[in-house]
Amino acid sequence: KIYQLLFKANSAKTQEFIQSKFPKGIASLKSEKDIDYSQLQDLLVGENFLEADKLTIQKLCELAGESAVKRKWLYFSEADGLPTTDLQTINNLWLIYSEGKFGYSVQREIWLSVGKNWDKLWPKIGWKNGNTWTRYPNEFTWDLTAPRGHLPLSNQLRGVRVINSLLSHPAWSN
Repeated sequence: KIYQLLFKANSAKTQEFIQSKFPKGIASLKSEKDIDYSQLQDLLVGENFLEADKLTIQKLCELAGESAVKRKWLYFSEADGLPTTDLQTINNLWLIYSEGKFGYSVQREIWLSVGKNWDKLWPKIGWKNGNTWTRYPNEFTWDLTAPRGHLPLSNQLRGVRVINSLLSHPAWSN
């Protein structure tokens, strides 16, 4: 949290200090496919969760390949093949800058706690209220008052196969 407060400070001296001591932020930005996650980190540090969510989808598409980039969404089979290192990097960024509230690992933990029951998961993470799906983007909560596991989103209109692949990915088997 201290890094985030320093990052948001309007002091030139503070910004200079951050750049000299933490030029790449405080999280490891490892990638098996040379994807640059610095912009995602900056958005998350600034708690700009809506833009960070959009960029997360974009980065997942970049990892999946050119056809996913063109259509701007993933097939579940592409999610299965995403590099472990990159998924862990994305997840760690969400975890660190949400104070442990958001990330795929958080969603997985909640999903497992409800016995992998999607109908029980959706209301717990705020994606559904009763029989009504939360509408994108205005009905989602784009700050830390959101329910635990609320972010990042995956496209619920395409069913559960993509999120099932993400939450079942070997990246979380450690």
